[in-house]
Amino acid sequence: MSLHALYDLPAPAKLNMFLHVVGRRADGYHLLQSPFVLIDWADTLHFERRADGRLQRHDLGPALPEDDLCLRAARSLQSASGSTAGADISIAKQLPWGAGMGGGSSDAATTLLALNRLWGLRWSKHRLAQIGLQLGADVPFFVQGHNAFVEGIGEKLRPMAWPEQHYAVVKPPAALPTREIFEHPALRRDTDPVIVAGSPEEAGRSGVPASWVQKFVDGYGRNDLQPPAEDRCPEVAQAARWLEARYGNSRMTGSGSAVFARVGAAGPSRATDAAAGLQNLPPHWVGRMCRSLALHPLGGWAD
Repeated sequence: MSLHALYDLPAPAKLNMFLHVVGRRADGYHLLQSPFVLIDWADTLHFERRADGRLQRHDLGPALPEDDLCLRAARSLQSASGSTAGADISIAKQLPWGAGMGGGSSDAATTLLALNRLWGLRWSKHRLAQIGLQLGADVPFFVQGHNAFVEGIGEKLRPMAWPEQHYAVVKPPAALPTREIFEHPALRRDTDPVIVAGSPEEAGRSGVPASWVQKFVDGYGRNDLQPPAEDRCPEVAQAARWLEARYGNSRMTGSGSAVFARVGAAGPSRATDAAAGLQNLPPHWVGRMCRSLALHPLGGWAD
């Protein structure tokens, strides 16, 4: 029996615990190393099957670009699979724009996972991730659905068993174009690569050893994109200082402009107390106390 609709599907954001630019390919793509961690701040998407093959998006909140990653993902999957089905895709956008939290990429990944099920394709995660990589470097991470140490241009993923943590996340009004940050003359592109080593027993199959995960949890590394972002947008530096004063640490995620602070692994009472520090945000800033996720909520939707 075929499905007709899928409602209330989450597209969670991610945080980069650090982001090192370790080189650049001949085609201009930058080579990165970064631990990606899923958090519970998410967009919500709804999908309804169409018999006429058309793909339409409906914005339930702020208007999105006319040809966003969701529609591009849907078209790519439809073309690659040869499916004659279409879909109405409705998006309740809750993640901030231009934040470096992967909102657009996560929406695209949720679209691939949802339409794979709605159209009865039964494609594997690996096959969906291959389409995702053509859409954006972060899309395969969200398709695979587990916290990961990401390398290359986003295609090399090593699973991480990330302990539950709380993070204070704030975003000033400015939205930073990723391309401009990567083209900034102040960007460092030769950070020494991290060699994540450990015994096979500790790492598990192709995973990241627990000792290295703990280094990442404790704030290892830096974000190489942060100095260029702060140069282009002083509000990023302001947000970093604002969090530093309240939580003792701060770091920009992705290419910005969102900045986060580690709050710790304490229970709900600590998280509630920490959330009080997000009161009285500067005008037009948005912020939220977030919790890390062990797995993507749709992580079991493809093999």
